[in-house]
This record gives sequence, structure tokens and C-alpha cells, in this order.
Amino acid sequence: MERNKGCALCPRACGADRAVHPGACGCGALPRVARVMLHRWEEPPISGERGAGAVFFTGCPLGCVFCQNGDISTRENASKHGGIYTEKELSDTFLTLAEDGAATIDLVSPTPFTDVLIRAVADARKRGLTIPVVWNTGGYEKRETVSSLRGTADVFLDDFKFLSPALSGALAGAPDYGEYALAALGEMIGVAGEPRIGGDGVMRSGVIVRHLVLPGCSDDSIAVIRAINESYGSSSVLLSLMSQYTPDFFRGTDDGRLDRSLRRRVTTYEYEKVREEANRLGFDGFMQERGSASASYTPVWDEPDNERENNR
Repeated sequence: MERNKGCALCPRACGADRAVHPGACGCGALPRVARVMLHRWEEPPISGERGAGAVFFTGCPLGCVFCQNGDISTRENASKHGGIYTEKELSDTFLTLAEDGAATIDLVSPTPFTDVLIRAVADARKRGLTIPVVWNTGGYEKRETVSSLRGTADVFLDDFKFLSPALSGALAGAPDYGEYALAALGEMIGVAGEPRIGGDGVMRSGVIVRHLVLPGCSDDSIAVIRAINESYGSSSVLLSLMSQYTPDFFRGTDDGRLDRSLRRRVTTYEYEKVREEANRLGFDGFMQERGSASASYTPVWDEPDNERENNR
């Protein structure tokens, strides 16, 4: 069933008829893709040896003021990059990425196009796609939408950004973020099962929770990992604890304290404080080198291999 009319795919439930005008996410009815690439900078079980087959969609239900992908994710930018892909073109793209050696199909910010992607993945699998499909999400999801991905998403790469309503309201325009993210994570675990990595080092099923430690916000980071542990147990997911925040992309807030802290990088003390708590709680996963806090890790959009006409 198409859900573009009266869209309620994400917690915004904006009710937009996206065939007529964009939703709160900035997205129209059909997927707009900013870049297709073999992406080597995801977690090792997602990238494998040659890279994840990343498909970067424009638009996002969130409005994070520090987003590294802001050039394609914000409402005002969502229609400025890439091109429209049909269901068949997406299916073809997945198969081409697999032929090029991709370890996984990495769908980045896919939620606004859930219905189309469910059908495109099913078509690609009928035509021979065998590598795992990764649902790479900002975490602001409805349980019903996640549940619909059973049989589509093998792995969830889930950003769990905040727990505090005040923090998520100021930084993402979503004071209900923590409530939805925690409930959605439980559904992801139910859909994808326990983390399972094959002999080739590629993840076959399960959930990786990404958490970016923000400068001045380490107490909320600790609250996030404690909430995950208390709700689902530390062994239910792999934890990717990231230190890559860079102020290069920060667009500012109305909160003076947050403005001051987010105009610097995270300190070693702040990151280690969160890592020590993750270790104490028994999480397994990935820790990031602090040298990764650089704008150079952000893809360039609209590379020649992905230029498309904007309308079809």
C-alpha cells in the first residue's frame, strides 16, 4: 500500500501528500539519490574489503544542526542534488553495486521511501541479489515502519543520537526523539535478531547502534547507552561509539551554552568517559580514532558517476 498521501512514515506524521508537495523531511513521492558509491568508511562488518554499496538518499525526518550531510539532508536542500530513481532503477543499482564487489547494500536515510525500497529490494533479490541489506537510519523511526521492514532489512545501522528531550529539541527539532528511538530500537532487534557476522567478516543480521559523542554532552551519551542496556541488554546490539564530531558543519542554535560547546571538537576526556561506561556495561563493538573528526570523510555529492536529470 502506498503511503505517500497523508504521510505518516516517521514520527513527524506530517500528513503531507508527497506527490503534491514535500513532507516535513523535504522529500517528494519518489526517491532522490545524491550519490551511489562503494563506501569504505562504514563499520568494518558493513564495508567489508571493498566497501559498502552506499545509496545516499536526500532529505531526512530530523533537522540536526550539526549534520555532516546537511547539503543533502535539510528540507531546503533535499531537492537540489542528485536525481529521481524509479523502483526498477534502484533494483538495477543494487545489483550493479553487488557486481562491483560491495559487501552490503547500504541504504542511507531511507525512511521517507520505505514503500518503494521494500519493493525494489524484493525485485533485486528475485533477480539474484544475495548480499545483506543495511537500513542506515538516524533513529527517529516509528515501530510500525520498522516492523514493515521484516524480510527487507537484514541489518540496521542505527544512529541513537540523544536521550534528553531538551537536547534533541535544541539540536534536532525533535524533543520526542529519545522516546521514539528507544522504542524503535527494540523493534529493530526484533526484526533483525542478534548480531551475526559471517566468516568473511560481513554482518549478516542484527543491529549496530551508532552514537556520536558531542562536545559538552557526555552525560547524555552515558544516559543513552545506559537506557539501551536497561531496555535490551548490552549483548543485543553492537555499539559503534564515535568521536568524529567536527564543528565545520555546525549551523548554530538558540542555546548559548550549546553554541559554545558545539563550536569545538570533543575532548579525549569526554570520549573516554563514555567509552569507559560502555565497557563497564559490557557492550561489544567499535571505537573510533579521534583523528576521524574531519570534514574530509564526508562524500562529495553529485559526482559525475551519479549525475541524473532532476525530473523524469
